[in-house]
Amino acid sequence: MADMFFVESPYVTYTKDSIEAQYSYQTTEVFQENGKVKVKPCSTKFTFCTERKVPKLGVMLIGWGGNNGTTVTAAVLANKLGLSWMTKTGSKDANYYGSLFQASTVCLGTGPAGDYYVPFKDLLPMVNPNDIIFDGWDISSMNLADAMQRAKVLDWELQEQLRPHMRNLQPRPSIYIPAFIAANQKDRADNVLQGSKFEQQIRKDIQDFKTKSGVDKVIVLWTANTECFCDVVHGINDTAENLMKTVLQGGEMSPSSMFAVASILEGCAYINGSPQNTFVPGVIDLAMKHNVFIGGDDLKSGQTKIKSVLVDFLVSAGLKTVSIVSYNHLGNNDGKNLSAPQQFRSKEISKSNVVDDMVQSNPILYKPSEKPDHCVVIKYVPYVGDSKRALDEYTSEIMMGGINTIVLHNTCEDSLLASPLILDLVILTELCQRITFRTESDPEFQTFHSVLSILSYLCKAPLVPAGTPVINSLFRQRTCIENILRACLGLPPQNHMHLEHRMQRSFVTNRTAEHPAAMLHKIPKLNNLSHKNIVLNGHTNGCSTLKKYSLTQ
Repeated sequence: MADMFFVESPYVTYTKDSIEAQYSYQTTEVFQENGKVKVKPCSTKFTFCTERKVPKLGVMLIGWGGNNGTTVTAAVLANKLGLSWMTKTGSKDANYYGSLFQASTVCLGTGPAGDYYVPFKDLLPMVNPNDIIFDGWDISSMNLADAMQRAKVLDWELQEQLRPHMRNLQPRPSIYIPAFIAANQKDRADNVLQGSKFEQQIRKDIQDFKTKSGVDKVIVLWTANTECFCDVVHGINDTAENLMKTVLQGGEMSPSSMFAVASILEGCAYINGSPQNTFVPGVIDLAMKHNVFIGGDDLKSGQTKIKSVLVDFLVSAGLKTVSIVSYNHLGNNDGKNLSAPQQFRSKEISKSNVVDDMVQSNPILYKPSEKPDHCVVIKYVPYVGDSKRALDEYTSEIMMGGINTIVLHNTCEDSLLASPLILDLVILTELCQRITFRTESDPEFQTFHSVLSILSYLCKAPLVPAGTPVINSLFRQRTCIENILRACLGLPPQNHMHLEHRMQRSFVTNRTAEHPAAMLHKIPKLNNLSHKNIVLNGHTNGCSTLKKYSLTQ
């Protein structure tokens, strides 16, 4: 929990129930006047208030019996039980590697020994994933133990240990409308809701889970099959009122949108972990009217995460990326569903827009209507199962007509990369439900916008409020989360200037460098080259020992 450290500041107040912080938000306004570009630094005073009590969290997954649903449930159980298991490479322990909050750190500040890092999860009071209670729906009636075996994601010895804890976990019947998913999913659909008033049953399920489990909050997340895109139709799903009329009249609506409606009406945050356009205008409008968080779209786990880093690097380095070709093949049920053209189109759109903001940031390289050629291919190969292969080729124009090509091969264990993101999504969403803030000009406390764009780091196609920028750059997305959480503690944003280390006479210490800076770093490395794990080009040029260097030489 976030009691590992204490912020000593007149602008931060700790009470039993909350952390309140005064924060000066610095921005820069750019405008044109009389043909000149003018730049104006601005400052807005915020007060952030974060509730310290962490609730008991329940998470309901649509597609609970799928690869992601079984894997994330198994991972939480394995961590909670402290399980270990043998593999052909040795013993493995349960962990949360791949989770932003559970397995990464942030720089809190600078201490006597240099930068001081703490786990991301310790910045503010957050839900411990071991305490999350799972429930959910699936069109397959298979219990989670058998579904885990069907998924073929986890090692067998681990599955055997988890089986007694998962065999009694049974998905609730789900909504099945064949037109929205691939026809090849029909053989799994033996656990479906009957009738037409689906949202009423979903709401009853949420109420039932909350009552029986004793959780304080429920967050609903879609991790089921990718649906085809649905049309936005005037009078049907374009406003909250029209959407609710459609629901009451039993009109056609995608299952994911139906789940979203039910969740919003129950006051539960809803996250879309797949690429379809669940959040039609009517659903967004409904969420805003009920002041409920929604977020998405599509989990950003493997190939796209790398793309959002690499293209950012290339464009920021002044290299003009002109072609991006991404090829995938996978053999899990997600791949099977995506083998249908309409479902693939949803995924293609999600994966293709990830570089747009980075391209638009550099008018030196790209004209207003110009962007790289971008091709995405996904093929279904049953044998590889959940071990998705991703191959990428990035072609960039460099100086004086030169061409640079980068080719990557990435083997992604799909569900093991996606499951930590599911945990991060629900943990961050729950935290945001406990954060309120106000400004000097608007003294009434408010929450984040219902479209929770802070989740962008975890999503391929970030959902943002209308009229606001879409950010895909992974570094900027992560920095956003970190700096907002720092603001809740009255701490300045991480700007990486490190001015105290770039001065002849630092304001931190009056000592100046006594030795050449480069040598201070190189000498220890040279002295350690004889370490058993260091190999110089596979040989030591005939030298049996390496010369030791010292500062006095």
